[in-house]
Amino acid sequence: MDVFHVTDQHGNKLSEVDVAEKIQQQLGPRSYSFQSLKRSVGVQAASKQTIIELTGRDRPGLLSEIFAVLTDLKCNVVAAEVWTHNSRMASVVYIADETTGLSIDNPERLMKIKQLLLYVLKGDRDKMNANTAVSLGSMHKERRLHQMMYADRDYDMSDANSGSTSDRSKPQVTVENCEHKGYTVVNLRCPDRPKLLFDTVCTLTDMQYVVYHATVIAEGPEAYQEYYIRHMDGCPISSEAEQQRVIHCLEAAIKRRASEGIRLELCSDDRVGLLSDVTRIFRENGLSVTRAEVKTRGSQAVNIFYVTDASGDPVKSETIEAVRKEIGLTILHVKDDAYSKSPPQESLIFSLGTLFKSRFLYNLGLIKSCS
Repeated sequence: MDVFHVTDQHGNKLSEVDVAEKIQQQLGPRSYSFQSLKRSVGVQAASKQTIIELTGRDRPGLLSEIFAVLTDLKCNVVAAEVWTHNSRMASVVYIADETTGLSIDNPERLMKIKQLLLYVLKGDRDKMNANTAVSLGSMHKERRLHQMMYADRDYDMSDANSGSTSDRSKPQVTVENCEHKGYTVVNLRCPDRPKLLFDTVCTLTDMQYVVYHATVIAEGPEAYQEYYIRHMDGCPISSEAEQQRVIHCLEAAIKRRASEGIRLELCSDDRVGLLSDVTRIFRENGLSVTRAEVKTRGSQAVNIFYVTDASGDPVKSETIEAVRKEIGLTILHVKDDAYSKSPPQESLIFSLGTLFKSRFLYNLGLIKSCS
């Protein structure tokens, strides 16, 4: 039996009864039907949109070039999500025909869209690894982004700027075999944030591991996770190289969603070419987009961008204000997306959870045996 203690996104107890009922319905016997899948968080029914998947080397201005090409090809971007990590970029973009608002299914037009976007992605430095794909249907955007970046080997440390992450915020992952039980034990410690459990479990699943037991603790600003895993054939990890690969993949899964840079929120009337204009202004002012979430709610465009300067450093306040004045002070706002919680009071009451936590902290090296 699996037991989860959950709160809302603000860390408060769930007060709405219908939320718990929806969770129960999603996890019930019919939870894997197509109809329930379309209602899942992050899943967008795309009967009226065409889905474009893009992966390639990240660079300043790349998002601006992608949206400019789509605008020139009479495509309206309805929704999109963009992740960057380790000099790589992955995005899932939902487009519709500019005139009809319906999905694009003409093979010749789709081929032209793919070819031009692939040309943009390749640039001068990514002749071999850039990739585009077009599909119709429904998908979980974040689930798919994990799969795309894993397939793109963003966990390969050869391109990483290891000095850009402080020791405090860097995930700490250990992997060791529990020989007498026949499991591989994965321990993880990092700053807590929403969807952290989703990110780590998705990665273990994509790597074809089965989780048999797990302990997850989120207290204060840090999260602790422990997994007992095996291969699908029931065998534990058998080599040091594979252990290192698991460590790198989990570190990458955690960092992909890390929101580096200043958070900018744009809310305005939606129109064709809006994203092309906004990202062009970002590029002209030396801003680089590290992550983006694009949504359309009725006639409103609700977009979130995380931006740094072209070198990956924090953007100067005068640059942000210049961008806001050009786009519109009333529609582009600066938001602080820092996620933190006050640590709870220590409890002197012994519980099974305390036992699990103590053993978990021991495995992480946070406490030592006195024997």
